[in-house]
Amino acid sequence: MLSSMKISQDIRREHGGNRAEIEQGMAEKSKEFAAAGNRVYLPIAD
Repeated sequence: MLSSMKISQDIRREHGGNRAEIEQGMAEKSKEFAAAGNRVYLPIAD
């Protein structure tokens, strides 16, 4: 599982240091999270 700090670092790396680009990257990650069901802990697969 990725920590929030790791996600933030990845977004900065992918979208640069520009605040608007970072906010856009965060919005994209938020959409990914929502698409995955807004669940922090996922069930363990067998």
